[in-house]
Amino acid sequence: MYIFPFTAIVGQERMCRALILNAVNARIGGVLIRGERGTAKSTAARALAALLPKVNVVSDCRFGCDPDSPNTWCTECRERHGRGEDLPVTARTTAFINLPVSATEDRVVGTLDIEKAIQKGERHFEPGVLAAANRGLLYIDEVNLLDDHVVDVLLDSAAMGMNIVEREGISFTHPARFILVGTMNPEEGDLRPQLLDRFALSVDIRGLHDARQRVLIMERNLAFEADPEAFYQDWAQKEQELSRQIERARQLVDKVSYTRRDLLVIADLTASLNVEGHRADLVILKAARAQAAFEGRVKISDHDIALAAELALPHRIKRGPFQQSEITTEQLQEHIAQLQGQSVSSGESEAVEEAPEEEAAGQKKKS
Repeated sequence: MYIFPFTAIVGQERMCRALILNAVNARIGGVLIRGERGTAKSTAARALAALLPKVNVVSDCRFGCDPDSPNTWCTECRERHGRGEDLPVTARTTAFINLPVSATEDRVVGTLDIEKAIQKGERHFEPGVLAAANRGLLYIDEVNLLDDHVVDVLLDSAAMGMNIVEREGISFTHPARFILVGTMNPEEGDLRPQLLDRFALSVDIRGLHDARQRVLIMERNLAFEADPEAFYQDWAQKEQELSRQIERARQLVDKVSYTRRDLLVIADLTASLNVEGHRADLVILKAARAQAAFEGRVKISDHDIALAAELALPHRIKRGPFQQSEITTEQLQEHIAQLQGQSVSSGESEAVEEAPEEEAAGQKKKS
């Protein structure tokens, strides 16, 4: 079965960039795509999963544990390793898991068989959706129609990277590191503000108004429907190039450094726009590092910060100079420059620049 190529999607650059950044670093915390019907929301999510590079997993593990990250292993893999067993390794394609709107909490997190534990002293865990999604992409269509509590559980797991199930004093832990993609049509109702803020990035998309782009969409879709294999082969090279670029970025992202000045730029930006809480600051930093890694750089720039803020702030700004739902990179860069100019006039930037280079380089950390 052939999936419509990610690189063949026309327009919607912001949506594609948000998806790619989460593919580079799933710890960013997911992306919410809000838009009208027929704007390639689900197509883009499926296409991204199809082009992502293969990942190494413990081949007989039910949760696809990463053999190179023992600190993230599930309870079963830890116990096997403790007994001295060798854990076999294999490579698998990125899973695409579609969560139904009717999903219950037990279906999502999994269940512990308490009866078997009491009667036989055995711990039996039945995996849920989070187990299937580990090291893959978890897609939630119409996320605004999902039970709020279930959405909260999903966002908690995406933030922690782990799923911990506890019942009657018995617990089971397994990794839950996945690319979280939620889509919704605002016409059908919005998410509560508390849940909206939990999504790291947000993109509002609409149908394209340029006639030539609309024609191009029709031509590509008709070509794909007529011969999916031939159409995919036409785009195979671009798909492979993007896949390799994402793979390189994944290896590089934890090495991307930032300075105290970069942190001040982010903090000044969010404070001046009256962004509530501190989650946005951390999201911008993680996304900026992913953007730099995707472009093959080991140091973030103001442009990376602006690109990240463009995705991290629209659903968090309630008041301030930008009342519209969309903020452009140019507006953000101009705003950053204005803030820096104010800092210079007050003498703040000089204090930052006087920090030793070694100290600035040492500011990098793992997201």
